[in-house]
Order: sequence, then C-alpha cells, then structure tokens
Amino acid sequence: MARETYAALQAKIEKEINKLQKKAEVLQTKRRKPVITSIITSMREYDITPEEIIAAFGAGKPARAATGTGTRRKAGAPARAANAAKRAVAPKYRHPQTGETWSGRGKAPRWLAAEEASGATRESFLIKE
Repeated sequence: MARETYAALQAKIEKEINKLQKKAEVLQTKRRKPVITSIITSMREYDITPEEIIAAFGAGKPARAATGTGTRRKAGAPARAANAAKRAVAPKYRHPQTGETWSGRGKAPRWLAAEEASGATRESFLIKE
C-alpha cells in the first residue's frame, strides 16, 4: 500500500470540501425558490410594494444579515435582544446652522466635537422641547 503525502491528502480533502460546498449551494438555491415565490404571491395578494418591504426591513441595511456565528441557543430559550426590532432614538442635540442632530448615544459626532473644541458647551446644542 503506497503512502500518500501530506500535500496529496490535503488536496484530496480540499477537493471534497469544494464538492460539498457546491452541493450545499445548490440545495440552498432549491430551497429558496419556493420561499421567494411564496413571498411574491403574498405581496401581490395583499398589494404590498417592494418599497414597503424595504422600509419595513430597514432601508440602508444589508439585504441579508450574516449568519453562523458559531453559537446556537438551546431549544426553548428566548431570543436575544439583538434580534429584537431596534427603535429609533429621538435626537437630543441639534446644530443650529446645519440642522445636524445627535441622539446623545455613542461617540459624539464630528460637528459637536469641533464645536466643543472651539469653546462651545454641549448643553448649548440641546433640543428644547
């Protein structure tokens, strides 16, 4: 029995991996087609436009979220908060000349940092209700 080299074994394994990945892609394509058909049928039935779907899904977001983070939740465990719909936060600060706004969450925007660097106070940009 001839002994295979490491490189030959690795090439054989990579070839098998590529073959299985192609099979998985074909399977996913086959499974997606009926789902897309069902969605289109429902959109026509309820007179839903693609624009309404985009608005509901969240304009500017990627069409598909990345999956496969390597973690799975246990059966019956509640979904994480990250999967919940995010609500828009009302702006708290507004630039008087440009009208740019900031919610007060996260890193301060450049316009506010520049104004603070020039001596303005953050409170002077507060939106009064």
